[in-house]
Amino acid sequence: MIEIVRIPVLSDNYVWLIHDADSGETAVVDPAVAEPVLAEAGARGWTISQIWNTHWHPDHTGGNAAIKAATGCTITGPQAEAERIPTLDRQVREGDSVSIGAHRAQIYDVPAHTAGHIAYHLPGEGAVFVGDTLFAMGCGRLFEGTAAQMFANMQRLAALPPETRVYCAHEYTQSNGRYALAAEPENADIRARMAAVDAARAAGEATVPTTIALERATNPFMRARDAEELAVRRAEKDVFQG
Repeated sequence: MIEIVRIPVLSDNYVWLIHDADSGETAVVDPAVAEPVLAEAGARGWTISQIWNTHWHPDHTGGNAAIKAATGCTITGPQAEAERIPTLDRQVREGDSVSIGAHRAQIYDVPAHTAGHIAYHLPGEGAVFVGDTLFAMGCGRLFEGTAAQMFANMQRLAALPPETRVYCAHEYTQSNGRYALAAEPENADIRARMAAVDAARAAGEATVPTTIALERATNPFMRARDAEELAVRRAEKDVFQG
């Protein structure tokens, strides 16, 4: 099995290290910065061989060049955003795959947060790396896409096995949960989850990865009945002050 390590960087970003002991390969997902990523890999005796980018935003690609300079790694990212990620070595899209050792990740096109956003699904390991598309109790802002696209993304991800672990790129769970309570005040699952989230954050603990099962029960965007309801909820969340 692979080992996945969370690296907190900047104010609320998470960079993920994926290590395959059999092959010795290590991949980095969405390195916002280089130094803490290289330090964490070095402390574990791991050599970074790959970077996987989900989208072009600088807080997901900012460490690409320095990590590549230090390690000679190969950088993979969305074909549709290649012009905005000049460090890419390999461009991928829906239907392609990328491997770390014997473990293969399927590429999903999940546009909406950005026009060419992708996700990496490792079905054999029960893991999906979603960047800024799906968050714990939330979804990404619709910067370059539509509510219909995000609704389709939510439905697609919801169809994954419930035990699938979801690795998103930010610690947004408390703020997302406060909106979720407002959107679905009668949802006992959200109330219970928020109690656990508040306790975890008070103790300085992370709240991700999450799981598809948890998101089905508590995420108001994944639970939206249609694109119109998702659009309303996203617009409300954009200005929510709770």
